[in-house]
Amino acid sequence: MITIVGARENNLKNISVQVPKHVITVFTGVSGSGKSSLVFDTIAAESQRQLNETFTAFARNRLPRYGRPDADVIEGLSTAIVVDQKRLGGNSRSTVGTITDLYALLRLLFSRIGEPGAGHSNAFSFNDPAGMCLDCEGLGRRVQLDLDKLLDTSRSLNEGAIGHPAFAVGGWFWKLYANSGLFDNDRKLRDYTEAEWDTLLRGAEGSVPLDWKGGQITATFEGLIPKFDRLYIRKSPEEMSAKNRAALERVVSVSACPTCDGRRLNKDALACRIDGRNIAELAALEIGDLAAAVRDITSPRVTTLRDNLLERLGHLIELGLDYLTLSRETATLSGGESQRVKMIRHLNSSLVEVAYIFDEPTIGLHPHDVSRLTTLMRRLRDKGNTVLVVEHDRDVIEIADHVIDLGPGAGQHGGEIVYQGDVQGLQAAGTRTGLCMRDRLPMKREFRTPTGHLTIAGACLHNLRNITVRIPTGVLTVVTGVAGSGKSTLVHQVFRAQHPGAVIIDQSAVTTNRRANPATYTGVLDDIRRLFARANQVSASLFSFNSAGACPACQGEGVIYTDLAFLDPMVTLCETCSGRRFTEEVLGHRLRGLDISEVLALSAAEASAFFTEQRIARTLGSLVDVGLGYLRLGQPLNTLSGGECQRLKLATRLGERGSVYVLDEPTTGLHMSDISHLLAVIDNLVDGGNSVVVVEHDLDVVKNADWIIDLGPGGGGAGGRVMYEGTPPGLLDARDSRTGECLRAALP
Repeated sequence: MITIVGARENNLKNISVQVPKHVITVFTGVSGSGKSSLVFDTIAAESQRQLNETFTAFARNRLPRYGRPDADVIEGLSTAIVVDQKRLGGNSRSTVGTITDLYALLRLLFSRIGEPGAGHSNAFSFNDPAGMCLDCEGLGRRVQLDLDKLLDTSRSLNEGAIGHPAFAVGGWFWKLYANSGLFDNDRKLRDYTEAEWDTLLRGAEGSVPLDWKGGQITATFEGLIPKFDRLYIRKSPEEMSAKNRAALERVVSVSACPTCDGRRLNKDALACRIDGRNIAELAALEIGDLAAAVRDITSPRVTTLRDNLLERLGHLIELGLDYLTLSRETATLSGGESQRVKMIRHLNSSLVEVAYIFDEPTIGLHPHDVSRLTTLMRRLRDKGNTVLVVEHDRDVIEIADHVIDLGPGAGQHGGEIVYQGDVQGLQAAGTRTGLCMRDRLPMKREFRTPTGHLTIAGACLHNLRNITVRIPTGVLTVVTGVAGSGKSTLVHQVFRAQHPGAVIIDQSAVTTNRRANPATYTGVLDDIRRLFARANQVSASLFSFNSAGACPACQGEGVIYTDLAFLDPMVTLCETCSGRRFTEEVLGHRLRGLDISEVLALSAAEASAFFTEQRIARTLGSLVDVGLGYLRLGQPLNTLSGGECQRLKLATRLGERGSVYVLDEPTTGLHMSDISHLLAVIDNLVDGGNSVVVVEHDLDVVKNADWIIDLGPGGGGAGGRVMYEGTPPGLLDARDSRTGECLRAALP
């Protein structure tokens, strides 16, 4: 047993629990009930902290730092391996092949039996000078400055002819050209001589005097093309801020490298072939097709290598990722795909007595593929490991050997163990999870009448097979299909391009700024500050942690961030304000018995009851409606999951009329009992005169749609076709539809 006594991390209420080892334990409960606090912030954090303490001080300085969890006793821990939902990210050089080491095996295969030989395995690496195409440096594409987008030739320099914010009139870069004396700053660019154009674009000898801190310095004159190349184009997009990246995308064009035709490698590497294919062609095959090609390799020199490669490719297929390619960049993977790719590393491991910890691994997975995932969990358990899963999905809960249900509610209303035992006992329990396990939402029988249609015509992007569908307006449309079937391509790319007026509410981060929080994002903090100011007859700026009232020691952050260069920053609680962010003077001012720090510590649900002001209560009520009642008003937005970010965006758009909303798996991270609340919110949007299009796997959402568009039958090359269009009951009879098959099994 893993024994925990007196756990108080976050909202945990001094709980004690024993978690059995060598079995699958699923932790359930509504969002905010304390599941993550118990599993990740207590069990995983202490396991990783104690493991790090076994290393030398020199090594510990290069490892992530974990604080001691707030608990009296934590005993019986195994080494924890956390497989979370964080997107793999990475730059343009990181692909599915490189992150899983499958491409390394493929390189080794080509170095052994490829003809004509091209050298060692690094000669097939696009990240090594020995193998990369030198013209694009192994990226496979060229980013070039598009002068037609950058320059408005109908304007002069003084009129802002350079269309990039860093070169705005009066700015530092603008002065480099305006103060050079090489141009008539009032002459339109279209009237420049050929020599002036050459000077503007490519540069000239000389320096330019620029004002600097009350004096003058001289800067070397540099043409626009080399300047953009140095400042922006040679940088990886991941090195730039989102603002700079967006500004650059507006003035550049991206095309495949003409030398390697986008294949990243030099001609020697591309000339080397196995069974008529080069390594780039194999890496571009879908995993299922690649496995078939590798299986056909019969050379006895690489039998062991081939079998190892096939075994690993088989794991990707088992995880429902057979539609991916090894050349797919990791930055394009969703959180769910990222998590399943990380699992590949562990399935070949010989380690036992390890605690594998999964964070909602079914996110982004079609119900048809969940059984593959649960099979792999059982395999990890049967090898002698402990498997801990935080999950809402009914099918994963049902394979658990042991269930620990937290609740009964979220935030301060959660943090307790409300049930522990087997699945049968959970189904008989009176908890919210138990009730949902017993009762399934029925299929809707009455459907709204469309007010019109939005047509997606001739969609053939990626794997879409020239399909045309009509999305009805004034109703709830759900787009379904297995992962990789073409749903996101159809809705987020083709539909968005053909109907740019649609409001896209996706799971991208709301902000990366750690000072932003739900109160600032929704705008209620301004109203709250004014209430404090009126109640205490002082300036409203005192109640901003970004302004006059901020604690001077931590600048209003509540914590001190110590930059450790190439390590994660060290975060310590501010000793001056004890994490409350404000000065003692500000904390002395109160509103209805609470200071501003205590108000920001309230959950959205608590705050909606605390504030009687209609505007504040209405906004906070929207957060509660979309299932975010447990979020604290002052919680940094960069700590939110993708599903929470999406529901936060949705909350700010409620009450609008006449719009077309597109949602991307809005049930992500939601407990089964909260899905009915989300459906009520969506129904209110539709009844208010809006059209809602939802890309979703959750069958409760599918049952309550007015219209279904089902894609499939499989993912990648096996998908991209319309399997069904119509109301939900008709999907039950759709032949070859995996969604229809799962829907039949999910009816009460």
